[in-house]
Amino acid sequence: MHIPVLLNETLEHLNITDQPQTFIDATFGGGGHTAAILTKNPKAEVLTIDWDPASGAKVTGNYRDLDEFAKGCGFLQVDGILFDLGFSSLQLDEVRRGFAFQTDGPLDMRYSPSTRLNAADIVNGYSEADLKRIFREYGEERFVGRIARKICEQRKKKPIKTAQELKQIIGPPQSARRIFQALRIEVNDELNNLKTALPKSLEILKPGGRLVVISFHSLEDRIVKWFFKDHQDKLKILTKKVVLASETEINTNPRSKSAKLRAAEKI
Repeated sequence: MHIPVLLNETLEHLNITDQPQTFIDATFGGGGHTAAILTKNPKAEVLTIDWDPASGAKVTGNYRDLDEFAKGCGFLQVDGILFDLGFSSLQLDEVRRGFAFQTDGPLDMRYSPSTRLNAADIVNGYSEADLKRIFREYGEERFVGRIARKICEQRKKKPIKTAQELKQIIGPPQSARRIFQALRIEVNDELNNLKTALPKSLEILKPGGRLVVISFHSLEDRIVKWFFKDHQDKLKILTKKVVLASETEINTNPRSKSAKLRAAEKI
C-alpha cells in the first residue's frame, strides 16, 4: 500500500479552503494526496498527471509537459500545484519494474514503458567513463571507479540483466542504493524534467497560488531551493527551512525519513 508522505504539511501549504479551487497533482502516484485534497475541500477540482499508465491519473504523461496538459484540460490559472518526486511504493514493490535492489526483477527502472532507455541498456552499454560520471553526479557515490570497473568486467562475461546481479557486483547496500538512484535518474531524465517543469508551474499558478514540492534526495532539493531563491521577484518562499517528517510519521512510514518539503506562493 502506498502511503503519501508529509500529507498534513502538504495540505497546509497548499492553503486548501472550503471554496471552489483548482489544483494540479503533477505526480499522482497512488493518489493519496489528491484524495486528501478532495476530502478536505469537496468543491476542489484536481488535474492528476502521472508518467506511469498504471497509475490511473487523468493524464498519462511526463510532468515536464505540464503546461500543455493544463491548457488541454482547462486548468489555466490554478490555486496550487504539487510535485511529490518520490516513486510510488507500488512501483517499488512491483518486481518487474526493477526499482529495488532487494528484489530480483529485471533492470528496467522506467516510469513509463514508452521511455526508450532502461537500466540494463545503461549498465551494459555505457562506457566505463560514463558510468563513473552518472554514479558520481546522480548517486553521489564515493567508490565510482571500483564499481564501474567491476560492472565492465562482469558484462564482458555475460550481460547484467537483473537487480540482484547488479547488487552483487556493487556490494554494500548503501552503495547499491546510491547506484540504483543514479540509474533511475539517468533512465527517466529526472533532474532535467524538474528543471523544465518548475518554470512552467510558475506560469500556470494564479497570484496567491501555491507551489509545493516534496523531494527525496539532495540533488532534487537543491534544484527546488535555488529555483525558489532565483525567482523571489515572483515567489514568496513559505518554507524558510525545509519541512521534514515528524518522528511519528517516520515510525509509521519509514520512507518519509528522506522526504523534504518546500513551498512558495506566487506574488
